[in-house]
Amino acid sequence: MAKTLPPLTWFRSFEAAARRLSSTAAADEIGLTQSAVSQQIRALETRLGVVLFHRHARGLSLTDEGRKLLPQVEAALEMLETAASPYLTEEKARHITVAASISIIEWVIAPALPAFQAQHPETSVRFVSTIWPDEYAAARADVEIRFGSAKQVGKDAVPLQPNRLVPVKSPALAGEALPLIESVGTSDSWVTWAETTGQTMGTPTYFVDSYGLALQMAASGNGVALVNQLIAAHALGSGQVVRASDHIAPATEGYFLAVQRRSAEIDAFTAWFSDLLRV
Repeated sequence: MAKTLPPLTWFRSFEAAARRLSSTAAADEIGLTQSAVSQQIRALETRLGVVLFHRHARGLSLTDEGRKLLPQVEAALEMLETAASPYLTEEKARHITVAASISIIEWVIAPALPAFQAQHPETSVRFVSTIWPDEYAAARADVEIRFGSAKQVGKDAVPLQPNRLVPVKSPALAGEALPLIESVGTSDSWVTWAETTGQTMGTPTYFVDSYGLALQMAASGNGVALVNQLIAAHALGSGQVVRASDHIAPATEGYFLAVQRRSAEIDAFTAWFSDLLRV
């Protein structure tokens, strides 16, 4: 039966001792005691069936077998260090992961993201698109912008404002009986909006699965979309869409912010995002 591979720590102790020609110096370098380094080297010799060092009163010297093994161990350790370095560098602490719906990423965050990057050029941000509650758990993000009811999103989530429904359309689209665009998958609809505002509405022509897509279709001139005001704010401010009615209604579900990990970079992002919504 083939022997199992010796533990990595044994090879680290061997490499450090071979480079320093001292088990004491090797121990100081890798954070072990001198006796632990010596024991690991002897264990490695026993496992490999060779003598790797000549022991002297004032230090060590490599045997022929030790000189033959050293460059191979050095190459292997260097390869492992290269593979792990992206995860262990200082930049890792400046990296954050944000989980949010495509609607939030595309219509709220992306238009203002250059300003955040200009303020924090050393921080990298990874965006993970999510919709349903179980997807947030799988994403393991530092910052989560969840959508749903207060009960659905969890007690650790802070509601984001505004949380109202607003009808929007392209400024180039004119007429009275315009096609209606409705986002499905929420408790709110043109019917509930009409009941709240006292308006009379027809049957929607287009059905989409997100506020972001509804907003995009409206901006492209396909009709009037009923979307969450938080999603529509930038498009309204930039003139991509205009209000199709002065009537607004409170939304049943909304967006919530949950911070899963704290760091200076994460705090800076959440502060920037919160300020963005207050503009």
